[in-house]
Amino acid sequence: MTVAQVVLISLIVCLVIGMVVFVLVSGMFSQKKKNLDIIRGDNDIGSGSDVDEKDLQNKRRAEISKKLKSASAEDNSDDSKVSIEAKLLQAGSSMTPSIFWGLSAVSCAVSLIAAMFMPVSPVVMVLIGITGFMGIPKFILSKAIKHRQKKFLEDFADALDAVVRLLQAGMPVAEAVSMISKEFEGPVGEEMSVIYDKQKIGIPLHEAALEGVKRMPLPEMKMFAAGLAIQAQTGSSLSEVLVNLSNVIRSRFRLKRKVMALSSEAISSAAIIGSLPPCVGIALSFTNPEYLEPLFTTSTGKNMILFGVCWMASGIMVMKKMINFKI
Repeated sequence: MTVAQVVLISLIVCLVIGMVVFVLVSGMFSQKKKNLDIIRGDNDIGSGSDVDEKDLQNKRRAEISKKLKSASAEDNSDDSKVSIEAKLLQAGSSMTPSIFWGLSAVSCAVSLIAAMFMPVSPVVMVLIGITGFMGIPKFILSKAIKHRQKKFLEDFADALDAVVRLLQAGMPVAEAVSMISKEFEGPVGEEMSVIYDKQKIGIPLHEAALEGVKRMPLPEMKMFAAGLAIQAQTGSSLSEVLVNLSNVIRSRFRLKRKVMALSSEAISSAAIIGSLPPCVGIALSFTNPEYLEPLFTTSTGKNMILFGVCWMASGIMVMKKMINFKI
């Protein structure tokens, strides 16, 4: 054989070997890519019903997320415009705003009468009157609202589990809400009773629940109302949404208790630091009354007491903000 023939045969053999190697390597890469797609969940293997079900779930999640975002935006825009009437509804009180302001005036009068028996300046009396009219009643109202919301959350998870069991047993949503309003006492039973009563007079159940958010402005109540709205519009599984919501509420309670346990040392320190000056003053007044007498008889002493109380109140508020974790 000539040199040309040997070169030609060698080129053919190399070409065949190269093609075989290319086919093997491409097959390995395609199998690897297929395995990665399966791991990532991007493969298209499966029946068309599975793909349709995934698309439907994604649409439901997108709609729920959109409704929750819109409800959150509305709540944030109206936080600074909550009226006394709305706060009274949130506290579960049947009192009218006029009665509330009348009681505020009574509180102002009582505060001023008590201040008349204390050796304070007119400026301090004006501040005491303003506190009695604006501060004390609103403080009591805010405490009542927080107490009612706390009681609502304590029973809401159990109420949602009861609704899920009733739905799984075949009971309609409206009748399940009615059953919860009868079985549960306190804020949960009251709110569910109001929702069911509005539904009986023609208001859709999800709209009645959205109105309930105004009386109970909690994220859990908003999610409950959004779940009812999605179920009414798309026919989604309400029991699955309520189970997840119940789990979220219980997880938040566990986290709150854990935070309270971890911050208990800081709370004790703040309580000791805040109560130390008045306790020392009371002890000195019993052991040596003449030692503290200039604080109450001279103008300089009165000003020192006033500034001391203001600074102590500021320090207590700062410490409270530092140890108050919002969950």
